[in-house]
Amino acid sequence: MDQPVVGLVVHPTKNVQESVTTLQRWNASGRGRLIARRIDAARIGGVIDVVEDDEFTGTVDLVVALGGDGTMLGAMRLVAKRPVPVLGVNYGNVGFLVEIEPPELEAALDRLSAGDYQLEPHHALEARLSWSGARTDYLAFNDLTIVRRPGAGQVSADLSVGGLGYGYYRADAIVAATPAGSTAYNYAAGGPVLSPALSGSVVTPVAPMAGIDRSVVLAARERYRFEIAEGTRSAALEVDGLVVGEVATGAQIDMRLRKDAGSVVRLDAERHGRTGRVKLSLLDLPVRPDQLVELIPSDLRQKLRREVED
Repeated sequence: MDQPVVGLVVHPTKNVQESVTTLQRWNASGRGRLIARRIDAARIGGVIDVVEDDEFTGTVDLVVALGGDGTMLGAMRLVAKRPVPVLGVNYGNVGFLVEIEPPELEAALDRLSAGDYQLEPHHALEARLSWSGARTDYLAFNDLTIVRRPGAGQVSADLSVGGLGYGYYRADAIVAATPAGSTAYNYAAGGPVLSPALSGSVVTPVAPMAGIDRSVVLAARERYRFEIAEGTRSAALEVDGLVVGEVATGAQIDMRLRKDAGSVVRLDAERHGRTGRVKLSLLDLPVRPDQLVELIPSDLRQKLRREVED
């Protein structure tokens, strides 16, 4: 990568100073230019150029996202009109999308400068909400969810595929997910994990009470619609885990898969795949992450502790 412009996106609350310092050193080395959005200026210090969002998205050659999967998804949505590669640095918890840890960032920047990396394409769901005469467009790299609000009853919606009625849902939530997002809310609700090589999406009801009670897998070419039916007084519309609006009876949500809507930097795709499978299997264990240490034999725990102290 020849003198790239690298954009920095940071988590709004986590302490990411270690990586910011690493990027400041890289910026001072003359191997490229580092910029950030004005909204993040207070969190990154005064030695990085800050620009407005339009200049940021129109200028960057690559984005470094400091946070967890949510921060990385936000960065991908930010540059979706011009999907430049995004590198994730993990300051989150599980982290399925992010690949490297903060101490690995300096070496990663060297590899980026040398062109020693791969790009992993990511699909997204394009959604158009039509309600009360207004239309709003959304893009979801993981999932789009219609979820009940506490005390407001269930979500009821009719599903049509290609203009033909498919069935109806009555559930606590309805999740539409991409292959990458199939390991998130969809998986927690009992839905299948879709291969990253698959161009398609999956719709899964959460705690269904009537109607369709299992997952439906749809091809990339298929357009589908949720028509919010009678009985839905108030439901939240979530995009990649963020509440973006509200829907109720009469709203329509048109969905389709947009192929290769984003691009993720992979420095070691095989290692990342192995790590992701381990993380996914750990989610099925009936213990919290902090309790996993109790599964390690005590003699081995003591040995590891001594090695760390030494």
